[in-house]
Amino acid sequence: MKLGIIGLPQSGKTTIFNALTRGNTPTTASAGRIEIHQAVVDVPDPLVDKLSGMFNPKKTIYAKVTYADIAGLEAGAAKTGISGQLLNQLAQMEGFIHVVRCFVDENVPHPSGSVNPARDVESMEGELLLNDLVAVERKLEKLVDERRKGGTDKVLNARQTELFERLHKTLSDSQPLRGMEFNAEEQKELASYGLLTRKPILTAFNLGEGQSAPQVDVAHPTVALQGKLEMEIAQLAADDAAVFMQEYGIEEPSLNRMIRLSYDLLNQQSFFTVGEDEVRAWTVRRGANAQEAAGAIHTDLQKGFIRAEVVAYDDLTSLGSMNEAKNKGKFRLEGKEYIVKDGDIVHIRFNV
Repeated sequence: MKLGIIGLPQSGKTTIFNALTRGNTPTTASAGRIEIHQAVVDVPDPLVDKLSGMFNPKKTIYAKVTYADIAGLEAGAAKTGISGQLLNQLAQMEGFIHVVRCFVDENVPHPSGSVNPARDVESMEGELLLNDLVAVERKLEKLVDERRKGGTDKVLNARQTELFERLHKTLSDSQPLRGMEFNAEEQKELASYGLLTRKPILTAFNLGEGQSAPQVDVAHPTVALQGKLEMEIAQLAADDAAVFMQEYGIEEPSLNRMIRLSYDLLNQQSFFTVGEDEVRAWTVRRGANAQEAAGAIHTDLQKGFIRAEVVAYDDLTSLGSMNEAKNKGKFRLEGKEYIVKDGDIVHIRFNV
């Protein structure tokens, strides 16, 4: 899982990045430079903690998510073309967290002169839309040129033309591509284009202390958090952070909430492997079958898949042991088409 944190200058992208990653990356402006900061974060998971307490393994390994603080995207960038370096970074992301400034700070003026979350949401969506529209128009021009010159695969050209004309109509109607449905062949075709509005997006309203979330009509998931306060909490020792959170009435750090929203955004879930050596959480897309889950562990397990031994988390923890789960008939063998459930404990039988 790799999510890019984007936003207009002075929106607090790096502050949110620090809150999520418990980092201390400087929050000063990059003076127009393209800077990318990345951090891999453990996914806090009480299920992993419970399983680790049951099995007392030598190692406990949580699922991971990578966050990238992507500086350099400004209003109007798409009109002249987003730079190749920046576009390459954006295309590598599986989704975006768009940080929208809501706080007022006289020492940090807003680039547009005033704080207006609704305007900034529309501005960023417009940048991504325009970038994709330009890319799609270039592809259509290339397809026309190929037909004129001849010697090209006419069937492939016709199929691509139909696909990209559909994309063009959607974008021309000021609609992002993430709402469109594509078959497997089309998804494969589009994978190499890095179209930005195909990627899911979470809008994070960056509030000032005591500020309420703005009433902005957004067509995708949103979250509101006090970025500066959350960053300060993330940089405290655990005991001090607990006192600080209690004082400000914060139930949990933004890291925990944002991770769960990240999972939802990218349609991900966790399953577990357990034992005396290791308790580990693995990430797989919702709807994945047992053979795909085996591949998340190791490609050899996917290639040589025979059966999956499966027990539900609730069954295992309520019964207290794997042996008891077997005795009560809660331990079962599943084939490769079994759809893995969130929280399943899985052991793969394989032969390579």
